[in-house]
Amino acid sequence: MNNKIFILFFIFFISLFASFSAENWQGQKDKHKAKSVKISESKVKGKETPTIKLDTIKGKFKNFKSELDSLIKSDLNIKLKPFKKNAHASYYHNKFNGRRTASGKKFNNNNYTAAHKKLPFGTKLKITNEANCKSVIVEVTDRGPFSKSREIDLSRRAFMEITSNKNSGVVIVTIEEVIESK
Repeated sequence: MNNKIFILFFIFFISLFASFSAENWQGQKDKHKAKSVKISESKVKGKETPTIKLDTIKGKFKNFKSELDSLIKSDLNIKLKPFKKNAHASYYHNKFNGRRTASGKKFNNNNYTAAHKKLPFGTKLKITNEANCKSVIVEVTDRGPFSKSREIDLSRRAFMEITSNKNSGVVIVTIEEVIESK
């Protein structure tokens, strides 16, 4: 008899807990929705520059990315020339910090730099992670990577900024050349 009562109470508490957790989870889910995205212009030393303010945004927002890309292209006079899609990108090991690159500059893993096999030094590239649409602009300062399967090596800072999994060493990216018009 005691076992039956215990089992009934156990089932009752589990169902009560499950319903409470479902309600609480739904409330938490609503908190993380985007409240607003404000795009305004601010004046910095006589020039109007776009300012973007985000309020609690979680997840992928392709519309926001396209708005940001259009701001970059139109307001800042930057054009992007597609270079390669589905390219494999990796990052430099810390042992290369402080060493000279092929261009003669000292390598620093905290800068936004990259190594490419053929592009000229000083070329600016927009690297976009295809999985999460995060992007970064880097400058080519070195030659490499010396693996046939990889297209570009990024500095650790640039790589960690676009990756969604901090433990991965390779990411599939889109490479676009940045052309600054005067």
